[in-house]
Amino acid sequence: MIQLFKYRLLQNVRDVSMMFWALAFPLLLGTFYSLAFGNMGNNAAGDGTWSEIPVGIVNVSENQPFEAFLDGLDGDLIKGKVYDDEGAAKKALNNQKIKGYFVIDNNLALKLSGNGLEESILANLLNTYEKNASLAMKVATEKPQQLETFLESLGDYQSFTKNASLGGRTLDPMINYFFALLAYACLCGAFLGTRSTFDSQANLSALGARRCISPTHKLKLIFIDLTTLVLIQFVNMLILTAYLILFLKIDLGDNIPLLLFIELMGTILSISIGIAIGSIARLSQGIKIGITVAVSLFPAFLAGLMFGDIRNIIEVHAPLANRLNPAAVLADAFYCLGVYNDQTRLTRNLIILGVMAALLLTVAFLSIRREDYDSI
Repeated sequence: MIQLFKYRLLQNVRDVSMMFWALAFPLLLGTFYSLAFGNMGNNAAGDGTWSEIPVGIVNVSENQPFEAFLDGLDGDLIKGKVYDDEGAAKKALNNQKIKGYFVIDNNLALKLSGNGLEESILANLLNTYEKNASLAMKVATEKPQQLETFLESLGDYQSFTKNASLGGRTLDPMINYFFALLAYACLCGAFLGTRSTFDSQANLSALGARRCISPTHKLKLIFIDLTTLVLIQFVNMLILTAYLILFLKIDLGDNIPLLLFIELMGTILSISIGIAIGSIARLSQGIKIGITVAVSLFPAFLAGLMFGDIRNIIEVHAPLANRLNPAAVLADAFYCLGVYNDQTRLTRNLIILGVMAALLLTVAFLSIRREDYDSI
């Protein structure tokens, strides 16, 4: 049995095409993500704090209310710097020293360096101030006796909020893409599972013909294949995780053992998916590989691999779809661990993964043990 295990291990590792999809492609995708996103989420510190947004201020004319508004935010949300004229502020903006600058004139204006998260926050600040200023003018005109109460209420907004930790570690808005990447990488193990079944089917390979007449029980053969494939794919996930954390500096949370356990569950599920697909009778190798591509890529798309918010949209309109999507379940488990520490939700996800894997392995075994050939 040990010799068979070693043989199957080496045989699967040497399959270059399958190993490309199981290991090399997720590594390349992670590299592209890192290059594309850059430091878009670098304001989110690992301890849950938020770095001030560098912003310029150009005083063309006096506007004490707005200046007081900015002073209240300085050192907390923004880090303001006053410029003598708009030309100096524009130069600083072009040199990426600031994310934007406010022009304080008769009409307030905001110039931004782009459309990232920090720029959106600055735009929302100006929009919030203008709405409150407009509302204050309306109150002063229609109900002047309530103006003082209204202004006091604007300053008391903190009394309605309470600081609380989610128990996670990162606030990076781009982290969902990397969680979806890990989920997709887990599902890529399905390629190894599908490929391994070709070696157990007499109509697809010579090795399959020999294994069909072997006295070794089919359940034992499936167990050996499952063990070797899980080992290979889990090592692939270890390599990808180490690459993301150590080389790309992606913050995946501080509970690495539990992160690896989730990846192990995802690996077992993906191999089970591949074996189940490969055990479908009367389909050619090409069709089975095509189904594997669809089963690994489309669920990952719905989990946020290409569009980060799609999983949240599905959660609002069709939550059951997220429960049945293995990639979404995996991504949500990673999210619970790295961002939102919800043990109940995490446990539910792990149970769903385990049930899916058990059902798929049962289907695969029942399909393979019923196979019969007229001649070999």
